[in-house]
Amino acid sequence: MKKETLQKRTKIANDIMYYIYTHIDTHIDIEELSIDLNVSKFHMHRIFKDAFGKNIYESIKSIRLQKASNLLLTNKLSTISNIANMCGYSSQSSFIKIFKERFEQTPKQWRIGGYKEYSNKILRQSQKAMQSTADFSNLSPQIVKMPSFKSFYIRNKGYNVNIKDTWQKLHTWVLTNDIKSYKEIALFHDNPTITPLNECQYIACIVPDESENIKSDRLPNFNIASGVYARFDLQGKKGDVLKFIHWVYHEWLPNSEYETTTKPSYTVYKKNNYLKQEDEFDISFYVSIDF
Repeated sequence: MKKETLQKRTKIANDIMYYIYTHIDTHIDIEELSIDLNVSKFHMHRIFKDAFGKNIYESIKSIRLQKASNLLLTNKLSTISNIANMCGYSSQSSFIKIFKERFEQTPKQWRIGGYKEYSNKILRQSQKAMQSTADFSNLSPQIVKMPSFKSFYIRNKGYNVNIKDTWQKLHTWVLTNDIKSYKEIALFHDNPTITPLNECQYIACIVPDESENIKSDRLPNFNIASGVYARFDLQGKKGDVLKFIHWVYHEWLPNSEYETTTKPSYTVYKKNNYLKQEDEFDISFYVSIDF
C-alpha cells in the first residue's frame, strides 16, 4: 500500500473514532458521518475494522457501556435512566440488558459495589500495578479551568509496552520538524480500570506552543476538550499510574461529591517515563468534573 493511501486511511479511521468519542451521548448517524467524511459507508466500515479490529457498531456499544460504567459510580444523584440517556441510550430497559451482557451484573448491582471485583480483575492484568506500593490517600487536587489544546497524535491500541514505541515515534516527529516548545500529553479515551488493558485506546499527543507553526500531513490532529478539571500532581514509577487511576475513579470521585462527564481524562508529562531510561514519571493528571 502506498504511503499516501495508508495515511489517508489512517486519518479516516481516526476521524471516525474521534467522532464516536465526542458524540457518544447522541444518536450516531453512520450515513451522515460517511457524507461528512466523503467516503462510502462500505469503505468506511472496512477501513475502520482494518484499523481497530472491530466494526463501528461494536465500538460504539463498547464505548457507551464504558462511559456508563464510570458515570454510575461518580454521578450518584443521576438515575440509571439519566445515565443511559447521557450515553446515547433512549431506552432504559435495553441499556440494562446490554450492560448485563457486558459486565455480568445489572447497573444497580454495579453501582452498589459489584464494580470492585470486576475492576480488580483488570488491575491484575498489570504485574507492575500489582507490585505498586504507592499510597494516594493524602492526595488532593486543584480544581482548574483548562483551555482546549490542539494536539498531533498517534493512537496506541492497548495499555501495554507498545506505548514506549509510540512515544519514540512522536519524539522522532518532533525532532524532524524541529519543534522546540511543546507539551507531551496522554489522553485516556478508555478507563484502564474498567476496560481490559489490551482494548484500551491510549492517545499519545504532542501539543506545540502557539508560537510553533506546524503543518503536518504525517500525523492527524484534534482538539483536547476545554472544561473544568480536577488536577492531581503525581510522581512515581511505572505501575503507579494504573493504580492511581483506579483510586481516582473508585475512591476519590465517588467520595468527592463531584460528578464526572463523558470527556476523557488526560495526563500532562513533566517527565515522561516512556522516554526516560530510569522509568520514573512526573505528571499532572486531569479528570473532567461537574458539580
